[in-house]
This record gives sequence, C-alpha cells and structure tokens, in this order.
Amino acid sequence: MKKLAIIYTVLTLCVLKTQADDSIKVSAADLQALMQRVERLEQAQANPNKWGYVDGVTGATKQVSKDTIKTDTRSEPEQASHAEHKNRFTIGGYGEVTAKHCWYSNNYLRYGKNPEKYANDHFGEFDLPHVVIYMGYDFGQEWSVGTEIEFEHGGTESAIEIEEEEGGEYESEIERGGEVALEQFWLQKAFNRYAILRAGMQVVPVGALNAHHESTEYFGVYRNEGEFTILPCTWHEVALTFMGSTKNGWHYQAMFLPGLDSDRFNRKNWIKPGTGSPYEFKLANVFAGAARIDYTGVEGLRLSLSCYCGNSFRNTLSKTNAELDASAYKDVKGTVSIGSFDIAYKGYGVIVRGSATYGHLSDAAAITQYNISMRKGSVSSKQWVASDAVAAGIEAGFDFFRLNKKLAEKKQQFYVFGRYDYYDSMLRYDNQPTDMYAWCGRHRAAVGINYFPIKQIGVKAEFSYGILKQGIRADGTRGKIYNDEPQFAIGIVYAVLTPFYWTQ
Repeated sequence: MKKLAIIYTVLTLCVLKTQADDSIKVSAADLQALMQRVERLEQAQANPNKWGYVDGVTGATKQVSKDTIKTDTRSEPEQASHAEHKNRFTIGGYGEVTAKHCWYSNNYLRYGKNPEKYANDHFGEFDLPHVVIYMGYDFGQEWSVGTEIEFEHGGTESAIEIEEEEGGEYESEIERGGEVALEQFWLQKAFNRYAILRAGMQVVPVGALNAHHESTEYFGVYRNEGEFTILPCTWHEVALTFMGSTKNGWHYQAMFLPGLDSDRFNRKNWIKPGTGSPYEFKLANVFAGAARIDYTGVEGLRLSLSCYCGNSFRNTLSKTNAELDASAYKDVKGTVSIGSFDIAYKGYGVIVRGSATYGHLSDAAAITQYNISMRKGSVSSKQWVASDAVAAGIEAGFDFFRLNKKLAEKKQQFYVFGRYDYYDSMLRYDNQPTDMYAWCGRHRAAVGINYFPIKQIGVKAEFSYGILKQGIRADGTRGKIYNDEPQFAIGIVYAVLTPFYWTQ
C-alpha cells in the first residue's frame, strides 16, 4: 500500500506538471524505472541491517546510504537508471602492509636436537601478506560472475638480463619471491533467495578464517595462527555449490569438490598443502563434500557450523590405481574429516569472535610410510603426518572511542583487544597421543589495538607470546624443550567490499 501511494502521488504531480508545461513527458520506461527505484528504497528501509551471503567475494552486505539518497540531485528516473547500470559491475578488495620483530630464531634448525643454540636469536620482517582485488558482473536475469585475484608477499618478479661481467650471457633473474593466484572465478544462477547454484573456482567455507578472511574481520596483524596453520587459507577449489538463505536469518551452503592430495601432507601444516597442485590441473581421482550453515537471526550475532569430508590417498600421479591395488596400500583411503564451529558478536562497542576446529585423517601411518618412500624429487615432503589436529581460539575487544561522544559521532573506532589460541598439527598419530614433534603444538596469547579512522581502513599493533608444548627431554623427563616465541607486529589494513548478493 505504501508503494502504491508513493507511485500514485508521483503520477499525480507529473500529470499536473504536464498540464502546466506540455514540453515535459513521462514515458513508460521512466515509470518502470521509478517503480524499481521505489522498490529498492522500500527494501532498504525494511531491512537496514540485512546480512548477505558470505564468502570470499561476497564478504559483506551492500547497503543503501541515506546520505547518498538525500544528496543525489538527479531526477528519480535518472537515479534509477544510473543505479541499475552501476550495480551491474562490482569491485573491491582487501590487503595488509605489515612489519614485525621476533625475539626468536627463523633458522630451520631451531626445532632440531639443539634448540638452545638459537635461544638468543631474533629477526625482523616487512611484508605485504595479501593484496586482493575482487571484481564481479551481473548479467541480468539472476546470472552473475565473480573473480578474485590475490598477490601474496608482493607478487613475483623475474626478468631476462644480459650479464656484462660474464661475456654478455643471458640469465634469468628472480628479483622477488611471492605468489600471484586466481583464487576465485565462478558463474552463478540465482533461482530465488532459497536456491542459488554456483560453479567454478570458489572458497571452501570450512572454519571461521576461510569464510571471513578479510583484513578487517580479525583483530591480529596477521591471520589467526591456529586455523591458518592446519587448514588451507584461503581454501579455494573448482567446485559446484548449492546455497541459499531464508528470511529468518539462516544461510546454507553445500559444495561438491575434488579431494585433497595426501602426497603433500606434512607435520607442520597437517593437510593444508594438499589443496594445491604442482601440475597444470587439479587431480580429481577422489572427491569430497563441504557444507556450512550460518544463523544471523539475532542482531549482531552469527553462529556457524561447517564441515568437510573426502578421501585423499589416490589423488596421486606417482602410481597407477592398478599398482596401488596390487600393493599393501590397496585399502588405504586417507579420509579427511573436519568439523568446525565459529561465533561472532558485535554490539554495544564489543566484538567477540571465537572458533574451534578438529580434524581427523584415517590411515595416517600408511600415508606417512608411503610419502617417506617416494623417490627424490617428488612433490611429497616425505614427512610424518598426524591422524588428528586441532585449532581453537577466541578474541574480544572493546571500542573505547564509544565512550567519547565527539569521536563516536565521527564514526571512528579504537579497539583494545586480547586473543588466545591453542593449536597442534601433530596432536595424535595413528589415533595415539604423541610427544613427537612437540613444537607443532603451542599456546599463544596476544594483546593489541585496532584503530579505524574510517570503516575501511585499520591501523593495528599487537604483541604476542607463543608457548610451545612440552615434551620428553633427552634425559627422559617431561617439560619444556623449545624456546618460547615472543613477537611484536604492526600493520595498516584495508577492506573494500562491494559484493554480489541476491534478495527477493
């Protein structure tokens, strides 16, 4: 009724104006554009804080700004036409500029037989951990495409140079290490809000960090260590996904994707390296499924469950299926099972986020034996891999600028936060507790600040202290083996999220 009243009023004014000035015409196209504009305004007023579906490209909900509505001096049909064209293309991204100093060693032998040798060592780093560009386009009729390009650690630089000192020889020079990756490229068809089908390279939303990995979605200067250590991040695969949402705040996602590659599992990162492929294609001899459910029906609160299950052992080029069937590995499947719960709350100047993830790998001992026996030069790290791994963490912060009326009016924020993590990539081996590689498990505590002069820009500082898990010493007693790992880090981050999402 409200919409009809607005349209009727506008039409009446247009008719009266037309009678006064015959040069003004109201076309059918103008009326249709006006009706679409009114529909959008009604939806914005009815759902000012509506959540969109979250993934790597749709990391936040696009909302109509009241200030934009008030200051736009174009006619209603012109505004509607401009908005319709503008909203077809979306662009955004996120990134970090970081620096840290660590009062421990980065020598690869620091967890070896003589860790005390490196007790007084220290090092520092400057880095660009992630610089990401999102781009998407709405084709109309609920068809859309999304892309994500990520530059890690500044990207890569290489060149062919002529060396004057070596007789004019041509040499290939690597100027800087890093990675450039197409992390997302998907096509999507939205049938309605309850049924959306997506195909292509996309983020696997298992765990809190994969679903919410943008720089402003966590307090630390760097991504949370626990999930970042044992799970791929950001985990992206070519997959087929069915997803949707309900009007009362439920969001769901089910994904069919290729399995992991157990050849690449290792002790430090558990199954994390198994998502990548050293080849020009991703092996799909085995398959997997992933799912996520989010509930956002209470203002400021998000509750999420996610899981993954799939085999991993036969995703290899080292032996054929016939060779494996004729060997001691014929019954080995390497089933990876992961369950995760995460929670987030924002309100009254408080932000609390937490997550807990547990993973199990069947046939861990057989996979370890198989990988260690692979020939030199293979893609395998030839290391032990755990049957069980865990990561849990919680962080909480309070916006002290909320206590100052002038600063609150400027919408600046200054959070003081604390965080605690526990994780272990070698929690259990072949279903038995183990002290082997005790350095793979640790507690980590951190305190710091996040200052947001505007919503999209953050300045971060953090001091953290890593306490490595105890183990069996050389003299047979149990206690501290490895050096603790204190660290101070600062960073400047940004996140500009202009997502695709579908609403009825």
